[in-house]
Order: sequence, then structure tokens, then C-alpha cells
Amino acid sequence: MTSIPITLSNIHFRYDGREISVFEGLSLEIPPGSITAILGPNGAGKSTLLHLILGLLTPATGDVLLAQRPQRSYSRRELGRLVGLVAQEEAIPFSFTVQEYVLLGRAPYLSLLESPRPEDFAIAHSALARVGATEMATRPLQTLSGGERQLVLLARALAQEPRVLLLDEPTAHLDLGNKGRVLSLVKEQVAAGVTAILTTHEPDLAAALADYVVLMREGQALAAGPLEDIFTAENLTRTYNVPIQVMQVEGHRIVLAQ
Repeated sequence: MTSIPITLSNIHFRYDGREISVFEGLSLEIPPGSITAILGPNGAGKSTLLHLILGLLTPATGDVLLAQRPQRSYSRRELGRLVGLVAQEEAIPFSFTVQEYVLLGRAPYLSLLESPRPEDFAIAHSALARVGATEMATRPLQTLSGGERQLVLLARALAQEPRVLLLDEPTAHLDLGNKGRVLSLVKEQVAAGVTAILTTHEPDLAAALADYVVLMREGQALAAGPLEDIFTAENLTRTYNVPIQVMQVEGHRIVLAQ
């Protein structure tokens, strides 16, 4: 799989009915085949940024480029095969079982009204196995805990086989064991050529996982670049507006708020 770069060029965006813009002239380069962490406090614009990349939101001006091609030039099916999202929360209006929901990840590969094929069931089963959720396949989604639901959201995205994987606070509801499983899966996807972008307000998570970091505050990218260049006490203090220390403990970066 060939990794693809993502470019946001001079993005202006404001939600309907709001006077204040989320982004005013935001420009970013997301390197291909990387794990990029979008790091910042609540309200920084992190989730909005993912939704712009996915195409759920449209900028007033500016361009989102996927593989040097304007996002608006892709069909919905093409985008569905290219970009997958693991959201923090997802409203599901129907009473799906876990397997039925994960099979929705195969929709971009099916024609209108076409039923899932044996290969689609196999891919969905594999995705459930990879997140450790095979035994949940016949359970209704409404019966799942927050952590179980998060794993199933990831399985649906994996079944989609995207080349860009977007993850919005992907470990927020997970215990330590499943958190480690998710981080390992993200690394596996990137090793296979996927470009991964995750949002988090946890600096320790970014330090443990990311190759590339974007620090955001109030809709602005304060700094962006390789982790080792950007992940400094000075930059994090400016991002979170509290004194922060970055320490090395047995080769790992540890972040402490003073």
C-alpha cells in the first residue's frame, strides 16, 4: 500500500449560526505513512480538523488535498475507500448487532442495495478478531459498555480498509489492556502503509505513539513537526497555558504539569 500525504491549505471554517470561526487560514502538512498526533486542550479544533479531512465538513475557503488531489474531486465512494474515522461518539439510529455494524465498513465496496459478500463477512470477522471483540458479534450495540463500543468503532474502520485512518480520542473509554491493543493496531496499520491521524488532549499518549505532532490551541497550529523537535516543555506550556515539564524516564517521555 502506498502511503498518501494530506495537505490543508489556508482553511477557513465556521459552524453555521456561530460568529466565531474555528479556523482562519489554517495550513498543515501531514506526512504520509506517519502517526500524527493532533494535541491540544478541549476546544482547540481537533475534532473539527478530522471532520474536514474526512469531508463531513466543508471549509468556506481553502483546500484539503489527499494525495495531491482536491478532496472535493473524490466521490463519496472513493472517499469511503480512502479515509476511515473512529469517532469519540457515534449516533446509531438502528438496532444493529455488532457484526452488522462492522459490516457497514464494507459499504464503499458494494453497489447500491448489494448484500455483503462472503469476502466482506470474512474481512469484518477479521477486524473483530483484531480488536478482541469476536465474542460480541451477535450482541446488540446498545448493550455494549463505552470501552466495548470503542473497540467496535475501530473494528468497523478496519473493515473499511482505509489508506488514511482518523482517530478522535481513540483511548478515552478504554482500560489499560485494551488501550495497549488499540495503540498496537494503529502501529500495525501504519507499518502496512496507512497514514494515521489521532486527536488527544493527553501529551503522554502522543509521546508514546506519534512520529509527528501538531500542537493546537484556539484553532491555531502553534507548532508542527517531528515529535523530537516539537515535544518540548516550552511548546506544551504554550499549548496548555500551564507550566509543564517533559522528563525522560528509562527512555520514555513523561509529561508533568506543575
